[in-house]
Amino acid sequence: MTNSSDRLGKIVAEPEPIELDWTKTALVIIDMQRDFMEPGGFGETLGNDVSQLARAVQPIRSVLSAARDVGMLVIHTREGHLPDLSDAPPAKVERGAPSLRIGDPGPMGRILIRGETGHDIIPELYPLDSEIVIDKPGKGAFYATEMSDILQKYGIENLLVCGVTTEVCVNTTVREANDRGYRCIVISDGCASYFPEFHEIGLKMIKAQGGIFGWVASSAAVLEALKTSKTE
Repeated sequence: MTNSSDRLGKIVAEPEPIELDWTKTALVIIDMQRDFMEPGGFGETLGNDVSQLARAVQPIRSVLSAARDVGMLVIHTREGHLPDLSDAPPAKVERGAPSLRIGDPGPMGRILIRGETGHDIIPELYPLDSEIVIDKPGKGAFYATEMSDILQKYGIENLLVCGVTTEVCVNTTVREANDRGYRCIVISDGCASYFPEFHEIGLKMIKAQGGIFGWVASSAAVLEALKTSKTE
């Protein structure tokens, strides 16, 4: 018989430790897609050094493995658009001066279009068939998606959040989740940005003022909490 304490884990986090019930917690991996992570994708068309994002892969991989071991709900998100671009606002498509715009042909298929190679998740973190994949047209994982319904269906109250980029899609998702009453713990080394200074500031924004949007913890702290809860 499983002791109720086996479901609990305390994560050493900022601004303070937080105890979670793992059965009410989901791991949310934001936009670890080839279009953002690899040469030739949307991230590079904007003039970014995509190698800056590679540092998040191994920490995410470690937490993903541990989450799978304990049977935690795992949700992957992908930002992208329908082939006819009917869900891509002109203001988004036309903004800035990328070398290739959303929908243009690129080395991995049409840029940021659902079903294309570049839109898919990198092999190192590829979802299992049993895991949930949410396709989103915006930065946040709640806008125009089934995210709220899925979290309610599984009785989720806490989100372990990681992915790219820290200041854009991760921060937007955390803010959306916070407004909906979810506790968010952002995995600091499981996030990354094309701009390291934005990564640091993005994390500071989340944990500021007593955790105005959530908590920030390292992947090692999350793994230790999961390990401790299994051995107690």
